[in-house]
Amino acid sequence: MPLPSFLRLVLLAALWGGSFLLMRVAAPVLGALPTTFARVLLGAAGLALLLTVLRLRPRFGGKLGATLVLGVVNSGIPFLMFAMAARSLPAGYSAILNATTPLMGVLIGALAFGERITAARVGGVVLGMAGVAVLAQAGPVALTPEVLGGMGACLVATACYGLAGFLTKRWITERGGLDSRTVALGSQMGAVLVLVPVVAWELLRQPAAASTWLAAPAPVWWALLALGLLCTALAYVLYFRLIADVGPLKALTVTFLIPLFGVAWGWLLLGEPATLAHGAGGSLIGAALWLVLRPVPAAPVALQGAR
Repeated sequence: MPLPSFLRLVLLAALWGGSFLLMRVAAPVLGALPTTFARVLLGAAGLALLLTVLRLRPRFGGKLGATLVLGVVNSGIPFLMFAMAARSLPAGYSAILNATTPLMGVLIGALAFGERITAARVGGVVLGMAGVAVLAQAGPVALTPEVLGGMGACLVATACYGLAGFLTKRWITERGGLDSRTVALGSQMGAVLVLVPVVAWELLRQPAAASTWLAAPAPVWWALLALGLLCTALAYVLYFRLIADVGPLKALTVTFLIPLFGVAWGWLLLGEPATLAHGAGGSLIGAALWLVLRPVPAAPVALQGAR
């Protein structure tokens, strides 16, 4: 990977690792839906402001619909799932489970996009699931139904991420591509549009909810600002640039680094424990990612007339 892409990868990992900390601050107070909606709304606003400052007019080239749908898959659904998980899971757990994204990418790529699946990749998927099981069984958090539900929500989110990488390549990159900032803006717009009716319905059902949200303490609002502007607006510019530069699977290697930042931020700022279970489960998932993401040998080419 070229050095500029690697540096983008590390910065992206730090931002997305921090997102689990910020959701852990906001979601238990506001709820999963308001946290997610504020995140994508601020993300879209931050990207629009960035393009205005840079005097870049978004040009979707007939791909606006694709980017909007991509936003539902790559932002709306997974952000909501991780926000739901943040109500019961420590930030480090969610960050480690996020590392199953390439494993989901392998399964989805093989099932739906004709990607080669090798014995090493199958072994990687099995090893990764074993890492999830170790974290669940031996981690410092009791295995309650709420915790299991949170872990399930994380896996739904990573399946969406795995799918979105291939959709980005097929719908955007292979059709001439778009500026990464334009793709990021369209993605957040799609997430906002799909969540608006859900939030409106919630307000109609519980009119007092708006007062509860507005009464949230200042740290929650600061967490939302950082979540929307840094961990979403800036992060998605970096992510779509990586997909365009190095492809979806290599871009997904950011998940090697996210658990390190996620566990570290949670330990430093929230006092969450960093235990041997984190290391054991994370190591198994890391080994799985190595098996999944290492280069696949080219298939032998048969010579014409050979028997």
